[in-house]
Amino acid sequence: MGDARQYFALPSPFAMKRGGELHDAHVAFETWGTLNAARDNAVLILTGLSPSAHAASNAHDDSPGWWEAMLGDGKAIDTSRWFVICVNSLGSDKGSTCPASIDPATGEVYRLSFPDLSLEDVANAAHAAVSSLGIAQLACLIGCSMGGMSALAYMLLHPGSARSHISVDTAPQAQPFAIAIRSLQREAIRLDPNWKDGNYDIQEGMSAASAPKRGTQKAGAGCAGAADIHVEEGGTYPDIGMSIARKLGVITYRSAMEWNGRFARIRLDPEQRDDDPFGREFQVESYLEGHAQRFVRTFDPNSYLYLSRASDWFDMAEYGHGSVHEGLKRIQIERAMVIGVSTDILFPLQQQEQIAEGLEAAGADVEFVALDSPQGHDAFLVDIENYSKAIGGFLRRIS
Repeated sequence: MGDARQYFALPSPFAMKRGGELHDAHVAFETWGTLNAARDNAVLILTGLSPSAHAASNAHDDSPGWWEAMLGDGKAIDTSRWFVICVNSLGSDKGSTCPASIDPATGEVYRLSFPDLSLEDVANAAHAAVSSLGIAQLACLIGCSMGGMSALAYMLLHPGSARSHISVDTAPQAQPFAIAIRSLQREAIRLDPNWKDGNYDIQEGMSAASAPKRGTQKAGAGCAGAADIHVEEGGTYPDIGMSIARKLGVITYRSAMEWNGRFARIRLDPEQRDDDPFGREFQVESYLEGHAQRFVRTFDPNSYLYLSRASDWFDMAEYGHGSVHEGLKRIQIERAMVIGVSTDILFPLQQQEQIAEGLEAAGADVEFVALDSPQGHDAFLVDIENYSKAIGGFLRRIS
């Protein structure tokens, strides 16, 4: 059992780490399970760059969530035991205030006037939403990919806010390879002539008048218009830039082993090929194109740019006098599980080891899980069997 999307109105003004502030801002979230009388059975999930708060289906929305196989009654994240919250990142267009939202000061879409976004801002917004539910301390904080970095910030900035932590395929700072890839993704978007310095055509998904009032509300309770931002059909929009950005991402989310095993050098049938002499010829190219087309108009380009840059900026060394290890040692947590995949090129296993060592040095009881899943960074979305064993086992041990 879960609730449909809800909204938490952030304190106004909401100060941002790198300067500036937001007024009348909010974050979207969904919940599953029941919060117990002691309010000590809450599990918070922080997501990667593109997912919404809809991690799993519920009684109000039966569409499959992005972690459907992991979350639910009797599953690894067992909603018969845990009260689970998934918060959509501040800056994401999946219901939270973002560059595609209306700036109440001007009545116009923020676009690039949106303040510089950091993952610390994402963490602070999520913490405010959790606190609004009367939860002083999480039983467990789970962070996946970008959400894992946000989770580190959450625990560092709010000491004692979680008893335990599950770190999933993430990093304490972006390494040069990840920065390079994300830089190319952002460049592809910005160089698309239809980006127009962020002034492409969008459907304004929220007006200043429709922003949620202070506090928490369910969808439909005064939150009309606070839905996802959707791009109008036609109009000026950086389709090509977003397509290339998505393709670059998908390439890094899987491993060379996965690509070889799935596609080898299989060519498309003649009738499936482009007329262009340099067009798609191999099945892997068609696969990437399919992924891109399903994505390009479902995510706001400016929001993508802001969240991508926030991932590059995040660095635990800022909190440890230039040392990641010392920064991690400032995190107060009782127990942790750190999961990594040997085939992950975006967030290498070495970085998972770095997180585990830092949390252990801080005094946490740390379990380190190194998986050999062939799916690379996306393994936590695909290799459900092995991730379920690790995550479900850990959650059973902390209860």
